[in-house]
Amino acid sequence: CEMQDVIARPEGPKQSQRLLRFARNDSGFTLVELIIVIAVIAILLGIALPRLRGMIEEGNTVKAAAELRALQAAVESYYIHNSKTYPADGSVTWQTALTASTTRPRLIGSALADPFSATSAQYSYDRSTNSLYYVIWSVGVDNTADITSISDAGAVTGGPDDDIYVSNGTSGTGGF
Repeated sequence: CEMQDVIARPEGPKQSQRLLRFARNDSGFTLVELIIVIAVIAILLGIALPRLRGMIEEGNTVKAAAELRALQAAVESYYIHNSKTYPADGSVTWQTALTASTTRPRLIGSALADPFSATSAQYSYDRSTNSLYYVIWSVGVDNTADITSISDAGAVTGGPDDDIYVSNGTSGTGGF
């Protein structure tokens, strides 16, 4: 066996250094290689996280718009089946009127929560003082309700800013 002879008997200083290097088993990563890998991962995360946050906000916007349309249909159905009156406004009572088992037909199965609300609060609702108009809204991305009410003329009051809303009154920015 010629290979065994070489390993057993090094022929000079270069041969013995090569054998020692082979025998130490340098198969791990160096510190520099690990730092480069960590830096590349950090850069990729820096690119991906803002995009992910944008996708989450876009998904919540689409969800809020769809749920607001469903609530609008439920409010209009309530109007038709309840002597042409809209549900009373209030923090919780308006969705209770739509989900109550005594309401016939039952309009929605359960109260819907605003996806932008930090506390999973229900969508906001206001009815005009003359009871002819209503607005239902989500607080939007900034989690601050900018809409305050709806006028007797059907105009949404307050600055809709990024709020998402539906109304049977006049439409404006953010309305669907």
